[in-house]
Amino acid sequence: MATDSKYMKRALILAKKGVGKTSPNPVVGCVIVKNGIIIGEGWHKRAGGHHAEVHALNMAGAEAHGADVYVTLEPCSHKGRTPPCCDALIRAGVKRVVVGMSDPNPQVNGGGLQALQQVGIDTVCGILADECRDINKPFLKFIATGQPYVTYKCAMTLDGKTASYSGDSRWISCEASRKLVHQMRAESDAIMVGVNTVIADNPQLTVRHIRGRNPLRVIVDSHLRTPENAAVVNGHLAQGTIIATTETNTEIHARYLTKGVSLLVCSSENNRVSLHDLWNKLGKLGVSSLLLEGGSHLAGCALTQGLIDNCVFFYAPKVIGSDGFSPFAINGTTSMSNSISFQDLCMQRVGTDIMLTARPEIKCSQD
Repeated sequence: MATDSKYMKRALILAKKGVGKTSPNPVVGCVIVKNGIIIGEGWHKRAGGHHAEVHALNMAGAEAHGADVYVTLEPCSHKGRTPPCCDALIRAGVKRVVVGMSDPNPQVNGGGLQALQQVGIDTVCGILADECRDINKPFLKFIATGQPYVTYKCAMTLDGKTASYSGDSRWISCEASRKLVHQMRAESDAIMVGVNTVIADNPQLTVRHIRGRNPLRVIVDSHLRTPENAAVVNGHLAQGTIIATTETNTEIHARYLTKGVSLLVCSSENNRVSLHDLWNKLGKLGVSSLLLEGGSHLAGCALTQGLIDNCVFFYAPKVIGSDGFSPFAINGTTSMSNSISFQDLCMQRVGTDIMLTARPEIKCSQD
């Protein structure tokens, strides 16, 4: 068991190299060991490309015969954009396959392990299973619900304010925190803000402080108030921008469509975009991970409706005062018994800031 954990830890390190590059597929790492020596390694590098097992087998070559294989996720047994990994392992003549967790994808769901067992390959499943699940939270939620895994991010002062009374928020957090946020953007399929944020800040919503791909930009704009001169709807940024709206007027649509922006018409709830409907529609577009960056009304609605899976708060060593803006615009909470609780808190220093991650206890919707 100790040996299995040792090599699975290495497979997990490899798997993490694929974060943000494989969607809507999972991240997977694979290690091939023979006589106590690693002879092959690989990870899933991009959707549509070779899976981790194939990369590792290519490195190991003929030496893979009789070897032990450690892979973070059950090898696939179906043909998608690439052939089944089980077939490749069987052809290579491996002796034993150790799996971190079974694949909940209905097209696999134990079929990979069964295929290996049927030809006499020893299999073990469940080594460092929690760690293997943790690196694939977006994939697991996407498979189970068809909705994206949603992370809410905000920077705030020690007294919990995201902007001053005048709306100024640049810059609350330090440079190290901003760089980390851009890493989070690069690892997400889409980034979302409300129209009020676009009007107030005119953000680009791109990856700039690091090297990485730009996510889709989703603007929640129930009544199409996004300024036509906004950065996200002009030039090369327009092609990757989606405006979610309840507005059906085709003449208004045309103003944005001619710029290259996509429109997503959603059902209305309280005269605003239904976030449940929007989450489902984004899932159908293949968005499995969503970074929500505000504003406070959008974040408050998502939180109270159980549509946020994880929160990342960057606390800066500053104080604004009681007339600043809060991260969640939630009204009507009259007692602590009605407050929203968080769990699994984790805290670390980032530059001069404190980064706190936590999960809302509200069960996220699967409608």
